[in-house]
Amino acid sequence: MSSSDFRTALGNSDLLFDHAALVAAIQRIGTAIDRHYQAAQRTPVFLTVMNGGLILAGHLALACRSDFRFDYVHATRYRSGTEGAQLQWVATPRTALAGRQVLLVDDILDEGKTLKEIRQWCLDHGAAEVAIAVLCRKDHDRCVGGIAADFTGVIVPDRYVYGFGMDYQEHGRNLDGIYALR
Repeated sequence: MSSSDFRTALGNSDLLFDHAALVAAIQRIGTAIDRHYQAAQRTPVFLTVMNGGLILAGHLALACRSDFRFDYVHATRYRSGTEGAQLQWVATPRTALAGRQVLLVDDILDEGKTLKEIRQWCLDHGAAEVAIAVLCRKDHDRCVGGIAADFTGVIVPDRYVYGFGMDYQEHGRNLDGIYALR
């Protein structure tokens, strides 16, 4: 996809949440996360799901007052497409998770297949608890069983969304709002 094709797609999209709304949602999530971890015995692991979770993770880390050990995981179903396939593991965390509380930070909870597999991987590697923070949750009934976000910023309609970490064919991750194709 070329830059001009992306600009055309952006022109055919609606702004759902602007930067100010997202920052306010992230501050709210940060406060809730701090309450959740205030009695933590060990430093929780703040585990960013790359690449989509990168923008949220940076903002959320600054919104939290909790002390975290930062790491990341890179697993994807999309590989530049718009429909999910089999999960591809690009990188696993270097931090030992045994006995630790883990906070998975990702851009969106859509159908939940990727987050469910990453959460299970963390549990299989000894995590005592895995909480999930997402910038947005898609409003539909197709989410796989047994997965939910513990901390959610905004609810988006069942449309293709991008911006603020989420991409449209590898474009637009750095937009400061969330957009939806018409």
